[in-house]
Amino acid sequence: MYIALISIIVFICVLLILVVLAQNPKGGGLSSQFGGSTSQLMGVKRTGDLLEKLTWGFAIALVVLTLGTHMMGNSANNGGALERTINEERARQSNLPAAPSTLPGTTADTTAAIPGAAEIPAMIDTAN
Repeated sequence: MYIALISIIVFICVLLILVVLAQNPKGGGLSSQFGGSTSQLMGVKRTGDLLEKLTWGFAIALVVLTLGTHMMGNSANNGGALERTINEERARQSNLPAAPSTLPGTTADTTAAIPGAAEIPAMIDTAN
């Protein structure tokens, strides 16, 4: 089902591209290509109106189908559990040290992490 929706999305994208390319950027579109008398053929006043409606229809269908595939992908997870990416799994499995736990009302000793003045190396001018 997922692959069928993806193939429909690709087909709609191709149709949307063709409809957009058929339009004239100055508003004439196909109606200016065939002349004024042909634009009255089969009861269609302006080809631009039809192309504009097709553009909106294909764009809306594309958004709806894309959101549908997203919802289908979320509901197809392992029993509703969230799928993790490879990077998230590696981060979860890494052996990072845990944050120090402090009891409420006590303060952590942060002075041990600050180096003393004698431990800071002097600046060397490397521009010369």
